[in-house]
Formats: sequence, structure tokens, C-alpha cells
Amino acid sequence: MANTFSIIIVTWNALDHLKTFLPSVAKSNYEQLEIIIADNASTDETVNWVNNSYPQCKVVTFDDNHGYCGGNNRAVKYSVGDILVFLNNDVSVAPDWLTHLDKAFENPATTIVQPKLKSFVNPDEFEYAGAAGGMIDYMGYPFCKGRLFDNVEKDLHQYNESTPIFWASGAAFAIRKEAFQELGGFDEDFEFHMEEIDICWRAWKIGYTVKSCPESEVFHLGGGSMPMGSSRKVYYNYRNSLMMLTKNSTSGNLFFKIFGRLLLDGAAGVRSLLTGDPKATWAIIRSHFAYYRRLPAMLKKRKIIRSSSTQEVPDGLIYPKLIIVQYFFKGIKKYSDLK
Repeated sequence: MANTFSIIIVTWNALDHLKTFLPSVAKSNYEQLEIIIADNASTDETVNWVNNSYPQCKVVTFDDNHGYCGGNNRAVKYSVGDILVFLNNDVSVAPDWLTHLDKAFENPATTIVQPKLKSFVNPDEFEYAGAAGGMIDYMGYPFCKGRLFDNVEKDLHQYNESTPIFWASGAAFAIRKEAFQELGGFDEDFEFHMEEIDICWRAWKIGYTVKSCPESEVFHLGGGSMPMGSSRKVYYNYRNSLMMLTKNSTSGNLFFKIFGRLLLDGAAGVRSLLTGDPKATWAIIRSHFAYYRRLPAMLKKRKIIRSSSTQEVPDGLIYPKLIIVQYFFKGIKKYSDLK
């Protein structure tokens, strides 16, 4: 029996994106689905436009902007599907994308699935936010099959095999509803960025699995909520990476790992300053102070996660070397060239 899908699209003052991208989602070649537009108190005409143009969509309105994590968490209670698909408002989809996702979930052991993310602007290339599936190194630096740092590969079908991945991109994130609820949803302390890595890490620890589904293709514009390179994006990336590492890392001594990350972040801040980007440097500094304020709460969450964990992340899903060294010093630019 086919799964039922609840597609949740959180939006805030992004009517232009919805006009561009919602039509393809509404034309998905799959019968058992619902589309939920979760509006984070937009002041544009989002609600009226969706109601008039796509009355088949369920519109849920909130009284404040709860961000990606809060908006999605709140929208789940309005869903009826077996599978939740959290889709960014700047994503278009192939007509049969849900059919392929449905097949991926035929295996009852599969809990979280990411379709192949390709660029909306350059459809022959992977997209930065998730490419063919997310991975991570032992110091908590994320990267993707098809994207190392700013180097994005062309899709030459080199990653067309469905495999376990460490994390699935929040741009197109499919998860069994029961598992999402058991995991407590996205951690709203993250607000934006890396919340999907955090929940996948927690999922692996209690025996769930995360896989790629390259047959299912979606096309992501990117930068819809925060432009690439913005100081706000830098702030969230650095702060949330430290929070995620504190909550979930169990290999090695946590103190030394966090200390090492702080040193590496400091080096990145100096590099930004020397290359004429003082706003990025200041964003990294602010992210560290914000992390220190949240450290007691993260340590409490770490204790809860460790007490409920039933396994470690399987071997081979955490890259045992430092991806920064491989990329910047050894010149490795493709995932397939990593050993």
C-alpha cells in the first residue's frame, strides 16, 4: 500500500517564491498527498494568493515568525500523512519525485530520505544545500556527495546509487511522522541551519537510518531565506555547528574537540579579516559568545541524548579525517576523490 505524504512548506513574506515553485509541487504525479503551507505571519499576500490559486492546499497561519524549525514543528500537528516532507519554498520538483520516495520507504527500516538536490539555475549541477546526500567529518564539519565547501560538481550520475548518508538536507527532508514525533522534532534552539544534521544524528543514535534517493529529483534555488555568504548565515552556521557537536559527539574527549573547533573557527575568522570580509569575522565572534550562553542547555540535552541512545553511528558515515585539510591543503575538490 502506498504511503501518504504531507508536504510542509514554511514561508515568510516569500510570495514570489511560491508563485515560481509551488505550481510544480501541486502538479506532483502522486495521489495520496497533501500540501500544507505554513505561513510564519507574512505581511504580503501569501495567504490570499494560495487560497485563491491553490485551494487544494491547506494553509496554516501563525502569529509570529517561528523560523524553519518552529514553523515546521508547529505545522506537523495539522498533517495526516504517514511521511512528512519538509520542503523549502524555493524548490521545484520532478513530476514523479514522490513515487520514487514512496519506493524508498517500502523498506520499513528506512526512516529519513533525501532526494537528489540539483540546482534550479543550472539543472545539470548539484545544489549546494544537499547535493546527493550529506556527510560529516569527525570534527563536525558537514559536506555533501557532490559538494565540498564551495565546489559543486556536475551531476554525471556518479552518485546514483541509494546509500546510507549521515544527514538529509532540510531543503527536501522526508521522514516518517512517527519517528519525527519520537525525536521531538527539530531543535528550535537552532532556529535556522544544521537542525537537519542534528535530528539525523539523533536518529542514527536510536537505531533509525538515513538514506539518499537519487531517483527522486528536486531543484533548489538556494538563498531564499538567507543569501549565501551573508553575515547572518555565517553566524548561524558557526553557532549551530558547535551546538550540534556538543549535543551529539561521543568519539574522543568533548572538551578537546570543542577547543579544537574554536581554534579552527578563529583561524577562519582571521582568514575572513585578511580577505576583506570583517563582517564574517564579527559574525564568527558573535556566534561563539552565543554558543557559550547556550552551553549549559546543550550539555543538558547531551545528557538526555546519551541516556536514550541505543547505538553509535555506523562505521563509514563519519569521515575520520579533517575535511578542511583535504580540501584546502591537499586539493581534493570532489567527494569521490576522498579516501
